[in-house]
Amino acid sequence: MKIERRFTTEKSGAYGEIEFTTTVSEIRNPDGKIVFRNDSVEIPKGWSQVASDVIAQKYFRKAGVPAALKRVKEKGVPEFLWRSVADEKALEGLPEEARYTGETSARQVFDRLAGAWAYWGWKGGYFTDESDARAYYDEMRHMLARQMAAPNSPQWFNTGLHWAYGIDGPSQGHFYVDYRTGKLVKSDSAYEHPQPHACFIQSVADDLVNDGGIMDLWVREARLFKYGSGTGTNFSSLRGEGENLSGGGKSSGLMGFLKIGDRAAGAIKSGGTTRRAAKMVICDMDHPDIEQFINWKVIEEQKVASLVAGSKAHEAKLNEIFAAIGEWDGSIEDATDPAKNDALKSAIRGAKKVMIPETYINRVLQYARQGFDSIEFPTYDTDWDSEPMSVSRARTRTTRCG
Repeated sequence: MKIERRFTTEKSGAYGEIEFTTTVSEIRNPDGKIVFRNDSVEIPKGWSQVASDVIAQKYFRKAGVPAALKRVKEKGVPEFLWRSVADEKALEGLPEEARYTGETSARQVFDRLAGAWAYWGWKGGYFTDESDARAYYDEMRHMLARQMAAPNSPQWFNTGLHWAYGIDGPSQGHFYVDYRTGKLVKSDSAYEHPQPHACFIQSVADDLVNDGGIMDLWVREARLFKYGSGTGTNFSSLRGEGENLSGGGKSSGLMGFLKIGDRAAGAIKSGGTTRRAAKMVICDMDHPDIEQFINWKVIEEQKVASLVAGSKAHEAKLNEIFAAIGEWDGSIEDATDPAKNDALKSAIRGAKKVMIPETYINRVLQYARQGFDSIEFPTYDTDWDSEPMSVSRARTRTTRCG
C-alpha cells in the first residue's frame, strides 16, 4: 500500500508547524470541590477547553508510564517502529515515586495511537516499503493533532500502551484473529492485542449460570466495560415474573435481572475513568414484563424526586426542632420535653405532619440533651452528577425498543 503525504513532509515530520501549548484541566463537584486537576496539560494550540478536558481527564493514561524507556530491537521492523519498554536500569537511578507516572501531553497519546497502528500495519504487510509506513505514521499523528481524524474511545484508552510503554497485564478473556493464520486466538495478555472496539451486541439465554446465560452475560459485559466499550442485549428471551421454572418455583422476572446488570455497569469505571459504561437494553413489546420495562425510568425518576424533597424536608424540620429547643429559657430537660415546651411541641407536630419518622425526631431530642444544637442531614438535588441521579442513570441509561 502506497501512502501519499498530504499534510506533512519528510523534513517537517508529523507536527511541522503545529504549535503546542499548556493548559489547566480540572473537574469539580457541584459543591465546588476539586476531584481532578492537571496544571500542565500539553495540547495543540487552538484546541478548545472542552477538547483539552476530554483528552486530559478521559484519555491520558493515568499510571504505569515509565519515566525512562528503551527501544526493543525487532528483526524486519524499521527502527522508528520498534516498540518501547521500561528502562529498568535508568529507573533505578530515580526516586521510587518518580519512576512511573501518567501521560501529560496530547503528543504522547497521538504517538502511541498512530505508532501502534503503523506497527501493526507493518507486521501485517500492509505497506509497500518503509517510506510508506513512515508517511502513514506522520500523516495520522498530524490529523489527530489537527482534529481531522479521531478514533473511538476504547482506542484512546487502550491502543499503543504495550507498543509505546511496555504496559501489559494478564489475559482478560479476549480473543483476536491472528493475521498470519486467519484463526481466532485467545490473547495471553491484556494490551499486546488490546480491546479497541466500540460497542457490542450480545445475546443472552434464559439460563442462570451456564455459558451464554444471565450471570455469564454480566461477566462478558464487565470485560467490555473495563476497557471502555459498550454493550447491548435484547433480553426478551428471559421469562417474565412469576413464570414457572423447570426446577420448581417461579421466575424473578426480567426486571430483577436488569437491575443487577445496570447496578454492575454503574459500578465499573469504564476505560478506567469516571465514565459511565454505555449499556443498551431492549425488550420486545410482546414480553410479559413490557409494562414494567416501559415504566422503569419513570419510577426511578419519581424515586429521585422523593429523595430530593424528603431529604430537604428532613433537614428543615429536624433543625426546626433544634431551634425550638434552643429558644427555651431554662433547663435542657424541660427544653426537650414537649409537654413543657410549647414551641417544641409545635415543631414536632409540624415534622410529623410531613411524615418525618418518629425515630429521627427522638434522635434529635437525644442529640439536644447531649449538647448539640443542629443536625447535618444529607440533602440531595437533581443535578446530573448528584448521587440520586447517578443511581437513576445506572438503572435507566438504556435504549428502549418495541
